[in-house]
Amino acid sequence: MHFKEVCNRRCILTSSGLILVAFGVFLTFCFHAVFRDILYEELKLRPTSRGHDAWVTPPFPLSMDVYFFNWTNPEDLKNASTKPILEELGPYRFTERPEKVDIVWHNHNHTVSYRKKSVYFFDEEGSNGTLDDVISSINVVALSAANRARSWNYVKQKGVSMGLGLYDQDVYVVKTAGELLFDGYEDNMVLMGKQLFDASEVPFDRVGWFYTRNNSADLIGHYNVHTGVDDIFKIGSMAEWNYKPRTDFFAGHCGMLNGSAGEFYPPGLTKDVPIQLFTPDMCRSLPLDFEQEEEVAGIRGYKYAGGPRTVDNGTQFPETACFSAGEIVPSGVLNISSCRFGTPVFMSFPHFYGADEYYLNQVEGLNPDKSKHQLYMTMEPTMGIPLDVAARFQLNIMLESHPNIALYEDVPRTFLPVLWFEQHVTMTPEFSGEIAQALSIPTTARICGIAMLIVGAILIAWTPISRLLAQKRRDAVKDNAGTGHQEKTLLQQNLTAAILVASAPEKDPKLGKTIAEAHPLIECKMVRLADSDNTKS
Repeated sequence: MHFKEVCNRRCILTSSGLILVAFGVFLTFCFHAVFRDILYEELKLRPTSRGHDAWVTPPFPLSMDVYFFNWTNPEDLKNASTKPILEELGPYRFTERPEKVDIVWHNHNHTVSYRKKSVYFFDEEGSNGTLDDVISSINVVALSAANRARSWNYVKQKGVSMGLGLYDQDVYVVKTAGELLFDGYEDNMVLMGKQLFDASEVPFDRVGWFYTRNNSADLIGHYNVHTGVDDIFKIGSMAEWNYKPRTDFFAGHCGMLNGSAGEFYPPGLTKDVPIQLFTPDMCRSLPLDFEQEEEVAGIRGYKYAGGPRTVDNGTQFPETACFSAGEIVPSGVLNISSCRFGTPVFMSFPHFYGADEYYLNQVEGLNPDKSKHQLYMTMEPTMGIPLDVAARFQLNIMLESHPNIALYEDVPRTFLPVLWFEQHVTMTPEFSGEIAQALSIPTTARICGIAMLIVGAILIAWTPISRLLAQKRRDAVKDNAGTGHQEKTLLQQNLTAAILVASAPEKDPKLGKTIAEAHPLIECKMVRLADSDNTKS
């Protein structure tokens, strides 16, 4: 019975050890690949995916801050001895509630189509000013008319010049912040243009930088993006915009729809490959290069920032020359006039951050600051999820001379900042906690796997080790028993020798010596006995 219990215990220990080692090998060496496949399945965009609802309607409101540049000396535009003096006003903060509408899933090519609609509410408490603030700004209607007539013949240009005078147009307008933004304002030149030109050339009946954007799903176009179902590394990337696989506003590769629409990026981001952001307001993609690693809410992320290549037009990087649209200007501004109905609009970073000094030297009142004006996206590289995003752009208007149009005769070429806006979004603690928990799973599994390998190896080795120790104990017992027998025999011999010495001290006639002399042990014993007798005496 004892033998059977021992055998069962050994079998249980060995079996348990083998199971632990097997699980340890899986968790240490194989679990990461399995977890990655599961993660990729969860990241794919489907109507049933976990992120679908948050993609359609973000669970938290967004904020947009708008800053105006109040042009304090527009009457000195033609005065060569002075520069335009600008005063920054704001921010005028708006709460945005975005939503995807007209969603259609295309299973045949694994894409989804939709439009974006946003409702904006003015946040008076978060603003530094009101929508009734009066602002002096560029007259974009008159400038657009003059710019459109640039390639016309002399007679037509003079007709435009007379029209500007007839409608009392000036190089600047004085309007409220609300009129310049979402409300818009009426202009007789616009009303006349709608009657003279095609509707696509003059699509608005009022003038405002964000007019028709509020609660509208048409302004920024129709999207078609990859869901990642067939290839996770294509998730979020643009397939078509306004039903075309490229834009018509830039030639060559500059018209390609590169990168993401802004919500999804592929997993496994690297530092040496920039990310691309498609912006419908500019009708183009922007490259963002890796800058540094950053920690956001305890999560390690890669910060991709807008740099010289982002706002270059061929001056520093030859591959960006096709974005110049015929206007060769120093690096730092992007010509998007073809995307803005011919209006000479140039985008840059706020306060011409990162731009050529040429632009800062043209005006007064700007102070570029990286912490306030840099465009960046901090991404979690494993999942490709944005952790911290700051989208910051400045809208500039290019003023230049039109010799045959009186209003713009002798006007120096100037890039005049009008406004800049910022949308800064940081991952909420709720979502960042879920991301951190998901990212910790492979590490936790690896630690558990290593622990299982160690415990399993100990259990497997326990039986042979215990057998070896038991064998050593048995050998030690045998050695101790042999040593005790030898000592007992020696003691008996000593006792016999002592008796012989006491009874026969004379010399052995056969040996010719005493018995003590014949046996060293007996002699030694005799000495000890003698010493003992002396002590007793």
